Amino acid sequence: MKRFLCIFLVVGCQQDNPVHEQPSILFTEVSTLIAPTVCGAEDPTQIIEVNGTGLALFDFDNDCDLDLFVVNASNEPCRLYENVSVDSIAFKDVTQEKSVDVRRWANGVAIGDVNGDGFDDVYITCHGPNVLLMNRKGNGFEDITESAGVGDARWGTSARFGDLDGDGDLDLYVCNYLEYDFDNPPPKAKYKGQDVLGGPHGMQPQGDVVFENLGDGIFQDVTQQWGFLNSPAFSLNAAILDFTGDGLQDVYVGNDSMANHLFVNTGETPTRFENMGVYSGVATNGDGSMQATMGIAIADVNGNDRPDIFTTNFSSDTNTLQINDSSGYFDDRTKRYGLGLLSRSLLGWSCGFHDFDLDGDEDLFVVNGHVYPNATMETMDSLRSQPILLLQRNGDRFMMVEQEGAYQDRAAVFGDVDNDGDIDAIVSQRSGDIRLLRNDLEHGLPQCLKVQGNGGNPKGLGAKLNITFEDGSTSTRWNTDGFGFQSSTSVQKHLLTKPIYEVKVTWPDGTTQTEVNVTKEGVVDIDKR
Repeated sequence: MKRFLCIFLVVGCQQDNPVHEQPSILFTEVSTLIAPTVCGAEDPTQIIEVNGTGLALFDFDNDCDLDLFVVNASNEPCRLYENVSVDSIAFKDVTQEKSVDVRRWANGVAIGDVNGDGFDDVYITCHGPNVLLMNRKGNGFEDITESAGVGDARWGTSARFGDLDGDGDLDLYVCNYLEYDFDNPPPKAKYKGQDVLGGPHGMQPQGDVVFENLGDGIFQDVTQQWGFLNSPAFSLNAAILDFTGDGLQDVYVGNDSMANHLFVNTGETPTRFENMGVYSGVATNGDGSMQATMGIAIADVNGNDRPDIFTTNFSSDTNTLQINDSSGYFDDRTKRYGLGLLSRSLLGWSCGFHDFDLDGDEDLFVVNGHVYPNATMETMDSLRSQPILLLQRNGDRFMMVEQEGAYQDRAAVFGDVDNDGDIDAIVSQRSGDIRLLRNDLEHGLPQCLKVQGNGGNPKGLGAKLNITFEDGSTSTRWNTDGFGFQSSTSVQKHLLTKPIYEVKVTWPDGTTQTEVNVTKEGVVDIDKR
C-alpha cells in the first residue's frame, strides 16, 4: 500500500494563498485485482493508440455501492467489476457472469438509464461500430445496439446522455474524432523538431451524431433535424447541462486543435439547437487561440449560480477556466484563479471538481500524460509520464497539493467507493495499471443530498440544485455524469458539510421544485413531483 503525502505549494501571490501548516487532502493507493488497460503497443506509433481507454463508475446492480466498468481496445475484452467491499475496498470481475462481451477497438463509455427502469445502461464508443448494453435489472447485460439504432460506425471518443428535448427521457450525444484506416495509417509528423506519430492535423475530422430517445430502447438520428449539423471537428469530449440559465439542456463540445462548440437549446418546437461557441467566448481561450480540449469539469467557481467550464489541454499550452458571467458570455479567468502556469508542462486528460476535503467548496483533480513516447523536457518541454495535478480551493485561488509518482494517465472517475462519506478516485493509464486512490480524510459523517427524477430519467441527470444552508450561505450543484474524458459516472449523492435549509431543483425539462426545512442529518431524498 502506497501513501500519497500532500505538501502544499504556494501558487501565485502568498497574500492571497497562505500556506496551510497541515495538509487536509490525503489519498492512499489501494491494491485491487483490477487488470491493466490495453490500448495498442507499449510505445504507440499511431494516433489510434494514444487516447487510451475510459472508465465508468456506477451501481449496476442497485446494491448501494459503486461498481466499475473498464474499456479496452484491440481484442482484450471490456471488463465489469462488482464492488464486493466489506472491511476494505475490493472488486470482483463479473464480466462473463453478467454477459458482457465487447471485444473491439473500444475507447470510451457513457452511463445512462435508457429505458427508465432505474438501472443504468452502458454505451461504449469504439472505432466503429459503437455498442449499447441494456442492463437487465442487475442480472446481466444484453447487446441491443442493432435494435436501438445507435451503432454509429465512425471513430467515437466520448459520449453523453441527457434530456435534450425535455420530454423526460435520455437522448444521446456521441463525439466522433477523425477518419482512420488501420491499413493506411498517416505518415510521421514533426513536433518541436522531433519525429512523432501523425495526426490529427492533416487528417479528415468526422461529424458528431445525436440520437433522440423514442422510448422502448429505440433511438433515431436527429443530428441534422435538431441543428447539430455543423462543420466536422476533432471532437473528444462533451457536457450536457443548462449553460444559459433558461432551464433547457445545452451541449458543450471540446475539440482537438479546433474551435469548441456550445450548442444552445433555442426552446423552439420542434427541438432546435444553435452553435453559440464563438458568440459566447468558449470557442477559444482568452487569447483567441484554439486548444486541444480533452477533459471537462463543471462547477460554479465564482458563486453566481451558473456553470463554469474548466478544460484540460495539450502541453506547452495551459488548462483553461472560463467563467460564465450570467449574460451569455464566458470570460477566461485561468490566471485569476492560479490555474495557468502550473499546467503548462503537462498534457491534461480527465478532470473533476469535487469537495475532497469537505470544507464546502470544490477542489480540482486532473490526470496527465504525454502522447509521444519521446517526450522529454529537452525535446518537448514536457515529460512522457506526469504526476496528478491536485488543486485545493482556497478562497479565490487553487493551491497545488504535491503528488508522488508519474504516470501515463488518461481517464479518471470519482465517487464514494467505500461509502465512508468522502470522494475517492479511480485512475487509468493508457495500457497500464488502474489505480484506486482512497480518500483518507478524517471527518464526521456529512449530510447526503440525493435528488431523483422520474419517468425516463429517474436519476435526474442534468438537474440543477440551488442549496441554501441554515447559516444563510448557498451552493449550486448539478446532477451530472462527471464529464470525464471518454469516461462517465452515475449520478450520485452530494456530500455536504452544513445543515440544509432549502433546496430548489430545476429539472432537465425546465420545471422547478422547492423543498424547505429538509432533514437536518443523514440522507436527504428529493423526488420529482
